[in-house]
Amino acid sequence: MAEADPPRTAREAPGAPVGSGSAATAAAAPPSLAAQVRSAVIWRSGSQVLTQLVSWASTLIVIRLLAPQDYGLFAMAQVMLVLLSTMNGWGLASALIREREVSEERLRQTLGMLILLNFGLAVVQVLAAPLVAAWFGQPKVAALLRVQALIYLTVPFSALPYAMLARRMDFRRPAQVRLVAAIAGAGMALGGALAGWGVWTLVFAPLTILVTEAIGMTWAARAPIRPSFRFAGAGHIAGFGGMMTATQLFWFVQSQSDVMIAGRALDPHTLGVYTTGLFLAQLLAAKFIPPINEVAYAAYSRQQGAAPEALLATIRLVMLVALPAYAGMAVVAEPLVPVLLGAQWHEISPLLPILAGAMAMMTLQILFAPATNARGVPGAALRIAMLGSLVMPAAFWIGAHWGIFGLAWAWVGGMAVLTAATVWLSGGLIGLRLAALARAIAPPLAAALAMAAGVALALRLLPPSWPPLAQLALTVPLGVALYLAALRLIAPQRLAEALAFIRQPAATPAP
Repeated sequence: MAEADPPRTAREAPGAPVGSGSAATAAAAPPSLAAQVRSAVIWRSGSQVLTQLVSWASTLIVIRLLAPQDYGLFAMAQVMLVLLSTMNGWGLASALIREREVSEERLRQTLGMLILLNFGLAVVQVLAAPLVAAWFGQPKVAALLRVQALIYLTVPFSALPYAMLARRMDFRRPAQVRLVAAIAGAGMALGGALAGWGVWTLVFAPLTILVTEAIGMTWAARAPIRPSFRFAGAGHIAGFGGMMTATQLFWFVQSQSDVMIAGRALDPHTLGVYTTGLFLAQLLAAKFIPPINEVAYAAYSRQQGAAPEALLATIRLVMLVALPAYAGMAVVAEPLVPVLLGAQWHEISPLLPILAGAMAMMTLQILFAPATNARGVPGAALRIAMLGSLVMPAAFWIGAHWGIFGLAWAWVGGMAVLTAATVWLSGGLIGLRLAALARAIAPPLAAALAMAAGVALALRLLPPSWPPLAQLALTVPLGVALYLAALRLIAPQRLAEALAFIRQPAATPAP
């Protein structure tokens, strides 16, 4: 299973739009913000598709080679890793992105902060490893955590170079580096699984990815490699980064408390089934929305904060794809799981429809944070994360009494509360009206539900003897056709908006 990406964001002063003057003037003018955003989306999201195809191909093969208990042990170790990763300093790098000007000395100071911070986190994880293993009653978890402590040492050499590139709205070079890293990680994952490394495959594959990223990002950004440990004048960077770190700490409680609570009650096999099902359900929210949020934060910041129209445009485009994806996943879960993961994971099939509903709400909810952060009020995302750190653990504690199905329904109830709170709190700061949000979501939601009903009917009419792959081969194209037809009937302007965004020429980021 791929490791969770740390939060990443961006900013720099807006470029002048290309006017309608002579060809020479147009060639000399910098690309407009809209053109830069399109270029960033194409590189960041488009490359994410290719990177994830490489990652998923290896992941799906590895899942077939490893046992559910391997994923259960890995999930137990991930709790500690994700907790400390919330404090790894990506917020410090993000603070640089909001600066109008950044000197060489400021870059070296930030690198020094990142090195000190992450070395300390590595030491803490090594020392705390036996305690975490004792909590779950699994001694092997301690050994996993000691090796995973090496991950923190790569962070300074990824976070700072990425921030430097993001300031320039240059998402091309990071995309290329991440693709190379994904290929290296896939090779390590396949080699480890075939060699019989078991759970250690899940440790060394992400480590390979992060080491490759650190080397590649540093080279791509020409980042400074000599840190400064004199931090005079850098207090405001630490303050902004600290606010974002606090938000991530509460996000950890919100997103990892299910494993903390269920890990003591469930055996590694059952926990592995639950976490792998959650991984599958979260693919879109965890892998494709963060890249879009990175570009959105960069664009919002360059506009001195997000107007409600900008956020609504993002929501319209994202939900146009997300809602049919989740509806389709829910309705074809039974043939999907054995085709993707293998028959040994059949227990995931009834979980997916429940989790898909929760992840649809989560996808909408996490689109708001870049807008409020770019507006200079990271406290909004912090308040919502604090609420989530109360709501989700309570939901998981109640749901755990009914096993993994109770945990799945806990996601639904908890995300309903958090999404409503986010729309109310963050939407109010941005000036987003509820009626406008409803108009943005309603057409793709209605079309997705109509598509799901048609696909469900088609599955019921198929002969029981059809193998799962044949069922998918029929229903997936049918679902796409039904969704596009329904959307064209309900809101043809949405398709026109998406096509216009894709067709308009994109600019190449300035070097």
